Amino acid sequence: MMENNIQAISQDTHLRIGGLIFPNMDQCDFAGPFEVLSRIPNSTFYTLWKDKHVVRDMRGMQLIPDTSLDEAPQLDVLIVPGGYGQEEVGADEEVLAFIRAQAKNALYVYSVCTGALICGAAGLLHGRKATTHWTAMGVLPLYGAIPCDDRVVVHGNYVSAGGVTSGIDGSLILAALLRGDQLAKELQLYMAYDPQPPFDSGSPAKASADVLGNVRARALGITEQRLASARRYAERVLDSA
Repeated sequence: MMENNIQAISQDTHLRIGGLIFPNMDQCDFAGPFEVLSRIPNSTFYTLWKDKHVVRDMRGMQLIPDTSLDEAPQLDVLIVPGGYGQEEVGADEEVLAFIRAQAKNALYVYSVCTGALICGAAGLLHGRKATTHWTAMGVLPLYGAIPCDDRVVVHGNYVSAGGVTSGIDGSLILAALLRGDQLAKELQLYMAYDPQPPFDSGSPAKASADVLGNVRARALGITEQRLASARRYAERVLDSA
């Protein structure tokens, strides 16, 4: 779903693109977009966190930020990934203030997976159409968002992608918005991004009942935490408005 009137940016304009990383994130939410967006010509990609210490993702992969939040320039694109660490980041006012400040002048804010919930906690989703990981779709309205069960949603200058791998799709769409369809197609070809999944179970609508039930059960704990956090936000912000 696309609702956007912003024109592609001239190739002569240097773009500053930044991806947030944080402890217990899902590295694929960051790595997929990095693979696409770091290849945009005439751009600089910043890997961002509160400090420059090693960050471990939710499976133990180590990532190293190159830019602290207080060193970051005004970005044209801010990428906000998800993962289990989203709960802690969504309660961290330093990070939320950074997201809000960047969003004021960024061309695009781009959330991947449950990064949408971090953007929600920062107050960016009020009245916006958005998507997220399917296990968290019911959380979006508590942040004032209009949930859309699409793989990628573009609403003005806010782009959101669903679960994990959809971050590649959203990044190609964002590359097209920034530099035009031709570049996005070239990036897709270079990456050989031509998905042919071995099983037809990549969404709740396609998965068998037992597969869906098992995955829901494994995600139950974090799903309940996310709902509780979002309810506190709604009571504090939306209900008092």
